[in-house]
Amino acid sequence: MDTTSHPTHASILSQISAQVSTYHETSTPFRIYHGSTLSTRTSPRKTTALINTSPLNTILSIAPSSKTALVEPNVPMDALATATLAHNLLPKVVMELPNITVGGGFAGTSGESSSFRHGLFDRGVRGIEIVLGNGEVVWATRENEHRELFFACAGSCGSLGVITALEMELVDAGGWVELEYVAVRSVEEAVRVCEVACADEGVEYVDAILFGLGRGVVMVGRMRSDDGGLEVVRFDRRGDPWMYLHAEEVMDGLLGEEGGKGGERRTVKEAVPVKSYLFRYDRGVFWSGLRAFNYFMTPFNSWTRYLLDPFMRSRTMIHALHRSGLASQALIQDLAVPFDKTDEFIRWTDERTGMWPLWLCPVRKAPKGEESFSMGVSVDRDDNELLMDVGIWGMGPKEPYSFIKLNRDFEKKVAELNGLKCLYAHAYYTEDEFWKLYDEEKYKRLRKQYHAQGLPSVYEKVRVDLKGVAGPAATRDPETWGAWASRRFWQTWPMGGLYGVASATKGLVVESDFLLK
Repeated sequence: MDTTSHPTHASILSQISAQVSTYHETSTPFRIYHGSTLSTRTSPRKTTALINTSPLNTILSIAPSSKTALVEPNVPMDALATATLAHNLLPKVVMELPNITVGGGFAGTSGESSSFRHGLFDRGVRGIEIVLGNGEVVWATRENEHRELFFACAGSCGSLGVITALEMELVDAGGWVELEYVAVRSVEEAVRVCEVACADEGVEYVDAILFGLGRGVVMVGRMRSDDGGLEVVRFDRRGDPWMYLHAEEVMDGLLGEEGGKGGERRTVKEAVPVKSYLFRYDRGVFWSGLRAFNYFMTPFNSWTRYLLDPFMRSRTMIHALHRSGLASQALIQDLAVPFDKTDEFIRWTDERTGMWPLWLCPVRKAPKGEESFSMGVSVDRDDNELLMDVGIWGMGPKEPYSFIKLNRDFEKKVAELNGLKCLYAHAYYTEDEFWKLYDEEKYKRLRKQYHAQGLPSVYEKVRVDLKGVAGPAATRDPETWGAWASRRFWQTWPMGGLYGVASATKGLVVESDFLLK
């Protein structure tokens, strides 16, 4: 793949290549700065020893005949969807938050409601242009001599090189999604309904929300060219309902009509404009916005949601979460387990946290030999078997040791069930535990082969300070008086939240950067 026909891209690529080459020659460690993040990991950057890829935010070309798009890594999902829909095409997987970037989706672990058919986001990437750790530029694909590098880059958090362009595979798209709501009364029933929907060739999208062990709704989407005369519902405008609240209202209506009786299942169908469907969880960031209202003791109703809508979009909320310091207390994990282990895992989660709602998203595993780094080595390798991603998002214990212990318990349970953890969030493994789950030998071999030792390793990027809870010296380190005082100040309501909101408000008014320091 030749990108030299795009002068601006070629100029930026040349600058990045030269800068990486200099770092390599002087043995200078460096990091990559993308200009944005939808990760919940605390991720400050110093302005030295930095490769700035933030200008790489352009869609270089779309080829309707081959159904491909050549894009730079910082292109966000909403811009990519808008551009491809102009050709009646879409990426195979479009993440649900509009500011997630193409590069972030590939280097992280990203899935959405079409992942039951296509797999994780990286399965829709055909090839990558990457600057190696010595400044050399190569094109890595599923088939060429850099095949191992291509698959290892998927899900390894940008630790093997600097990705500067990606070739995306596209699929046909209509302008509407026919969304069918199916109410369920148990986790087992939700899994069965998902299995049936995933086997239907006419279905493009499947996800579910569980509001409790006995209340949930599965949402099944089919692409359409028109609204089919169905009731039209949107989720993207200021006065529209939040997706999860609307789904709960529909679910309650269906469960109330059934009245606990048997017989033929009734469902509700609506028509949703395709972009409104794709980013249906942006407003309120699924249901995280409710916790923001609760934190500030603000009434939660349609009027307050309307008035505070600019603060309830994902970009602003993630900004506020990072600046407030509350990210260190947020239990935000996507954990995928085999379908037949879903009920066990959710019951265990309920016992440990009582946290609801939970999001369910079926995900198809990659074929043998084409697994991304993030798939790890503990997941069963049966081709085409589905995993169930369980989204768990809420506030954990304030006390650091209890918070770390809870996250480690989740990681241990998922490993026990032969599942996997999405590495967009913090990881609480010791280094030994981490490399029991991922292919250390291959990863370190590729790091050396492609001169990537100057970049932080994937473990360095996702790990957190375990504060003595686990590790070689598994004794609790005494907290200094200064650290204790600082933690207590920012944990005192509403200091951290106010600071986060003030910073996010500034970001709405003027362009600001909450990652660089």
